[in-house]
Amino acid sequence: MSEIAVKDSDARKRLLSLFDADTFTEIDAYAKSANGEIETVAGFGMINGVNAYAFSQDITVDGGAISIAQCAKIKKIYELAKKTGCPVIGIYDSNGMKINEGFEGLNAYGEILKASADVSGVVLQISVIAGACLGTSALAANMADIVIAVKDADFYVTAPSEITAEESFAGGTVDILADDVDSAIVSARELITILPSNNLEPVPTVDFSEQSETVADTGATASEIISAVADANSVINIKSGYAENAITAFARIGGASVGIIAFNGDSVCPACAYKAEAFIKLCDAFSIPIITFVNADGFVKEKENQMLVAATKLTSAYAGATCPKISVVTGKAIGAAYIALAGRGSNADLVFAWDTALISPLSVDAAVAFLYNDRLADGENRKELEKEYSENMASPFTAAACGAIDDIIVPAETRAKLIYALDMLDGKRETTLPRKHSVK
Repeated sequence: MSEIAVKDSDARKRLLSLFDADTFTEIDAYAKSANGEIETVAGFGMINGVNAYAFSQDITVDGGAISIAQCAKIKKIYELAKKTGCPVIGIYDSNGMKINEGFEGLNAYGEILKASADVSGVVLQISVIAGACLGTSALAANMADIVIAVKDADFYVTAPSEITAEESFAGGTVDILADDVDSAIVSARELITILPSNNLEPVPTVDFSEQSETVADTGATASEIISAVADANSVINIKSGYAENAITAFARIGGASVGIIAFNGDSVCPACAYKAEAFIKLCDAFSIPIITFVNADGFVKEKENQMLVAATKLTSAYAGATCPKISVVTGKAIGAAYIALAGRGSNADLVFAWDTALISPLSVDAAVAFLYNDRLADGENRKELEKEYSENMASPFTAAACGAIDDIIVPAETRAKLIYALDMLDGKRETTLPRKHSVK
């Protein structure tokens, strides 16, 4: 293949569209496999003013086969990122490894996985699945912090497979689903500007951005609350096709980047817990503040064992995260869900509650049956007793009286309260007990 053809390849064009104009510098431009071909393009440049490294596989060259030479080029990208703290974006489009390179090829592949694991939680990693991403390539791509996939891409680890990228999106494997490669690259460019480049860099801030026209209000859905408190046009949903009872998103509030978790009022299911846990770990790795909007009717009663494991992981993730954490009870906070998401056990720095919130160790009907059994037996109206319980024992004012809530606010004050709280917590430092990692 001629050098001119390589320069005009889709792989190179994708990198040129990823990086700001005239900033892309190619690395190992003339490196070749044993057969004299080049299966990937790699280099560095600026993305919306942020220094970054990237590579793009070229499926038009030997099917983009993962060769020893390609692995060496990608590994160099990771080594440079490790030294400089710059993000890595991988654009995957390959039919798999070069089989005729045997165990040397497998070892080279292993070096890529190790290089990615070494910088996990250290530098930001984003994968863009532009076409075929099969077998070990899928494993390497999925090790990134954020996975963006094109709708018609092939993304699975055990070939052959009929699973589609859309199914992977619904299953939570893909974080953002794009209509085409251009849209996927736009999403990667947006993420670079809202997330820190590495775990030592401060959270990105921009000039104070205007609020959307909506204002948080009682009865608003989780997505409406997020839109009301976030800066206009700043919300980036993550895993929006998976576990839709919980929303995870990056956004800006008052110009500062935050991670948002919002529950929509139903019981928390295992998938919602797994989704929130993964998002907490991502935010905590890069010290991104987490804002949790709590409206949860406890944990689901079905799938007890699965729910217990998921709830344990969620609780552990919240309690162990040392980034700034703010919880806002916007609706119901019932039982163990309150403890895990908004209680002191979640290690939240600040807990706010709307004046219309309901906080209770049991569901209202169960609490009434337990506490007011004699009154029910005497013929008192159950609805009236439920109203009495909600307005007194399950009131946010009752929770605040015992120190469980830091402040009670009206919904319209939510954005302003969060801006002040985020500014106050900006310099948070928390020391934890020495250990390798938690077990659950």
